[in-house]
Amino acid sequence: MDTHKGVLVCGEIADGKLAPITIELLGIGRKLASELGEDLSVLLMGSKSGGLGHEAIAYGADKVYVAEDGLLDQYNSDAYTQVAADLCRKALPSIMLLGHTDVGCDLAPRLNGRLGGGLSMDCLALSIDPATKFLASTRPVFGGNAQATMVSKSVRPQMATLRLKTVPPAERNDSRQGQVIPVEGKVDPSALKIKVVERIKEEVEGVKLEDAEVVVSGGRGIGSAKNWEMVQELARVLGGAVGATRPACDEGWASVSLQVGQSGKVVSPKVYIAVALSGAMSHITGHLGSKYIVAINKDKEANIFNVAHFGIVGDYKEVVPALTAKLKELKPK
Repeated sequence: MDTHKGVLVCGEIADGKLAPITIELLGIGRKLASELGEDLSVLLMGSKSGGLGHEAIAYGADKVYVAEDGLLDQYNSDAYTQVAADLCRKALPSIMLLGHTDVGCDLAPRLNGRLGGGLSMDCLALSIDPATKFLASTRPVFGGNAQATMVSKSVRPQMATLRLKTVPPAERNDSRQGQVIPVEGKVDPSALKIKVVERIKEEVEGVKLEDAEVVVSGGRGIGSAKNWEMVQELARVLGGAVGATRPACDEGWASVSLQVGQSGKVVSPKVYIAVALSGAMSHITGHLGSKYIVAINKDKEANIFNVAHFGIVGDYKEVVPALTAKLKELKPK
């Protein structure tokens, strides 16, 4: 008899607050749990996690497990895996959700190896199959050329990592009631094989790429560092962030931290503007979750037009300055 029940979110804390991905996971987790008629719980780790318990309840959690240990203040693979795996063995969730973030991408496979559940990475959508009540996870395949829906029928927990900004965040309701449950036991420092020596926080001008609602990305077709200023100016006018393809980063026009794609960052803004980039699948897979994709390219056969919602066939040196000027004109004074 299967004793696994409920949905467990492995939450993240950023700057002393619930990270945006955690609030999004609570939103989809609440929906899945309600469809199953089961509880939604969340695990928070860190010395100040207890203070966020009632906030997590306000965002939909029925139970909040808090592991208040200073060794968990910064992500450590060994420590997080130990705490999360121990909790799963005791709480026995049917479904476990993590963000497709630096933390989630490292932690999910480790937990999967210890718990033996099924795991779908980089999901764009999650749902409950009405007939079987199994978790259905939809993710990109073949380099983003298609999407596949996967179901794990025989193992528990059913695990998935969800791409940022692919589902709406949970709505806050401070009248909700729930339980805050301390996690028993402390992390054993001697069992940690990995040690974080230093953490360097990169200073970002303007909007952070992963958080931006508008991203303007340029590719090899930009041609020079001087022309790259057109991409930056368009992003500034739109109040967005600058992204880049790998060739543009290799040329030194943009920082590697701005690279979007399979070997870079995954973004899901409301608007993604692709300027003078052909649309290699290794790049496209990094922004397929965007609500609207706008392509600007002089080659009407460019692959980027196959995924774009709107396309402009023309020389970006003419299109981008004209678009930027018009946006400045329309912008409220």
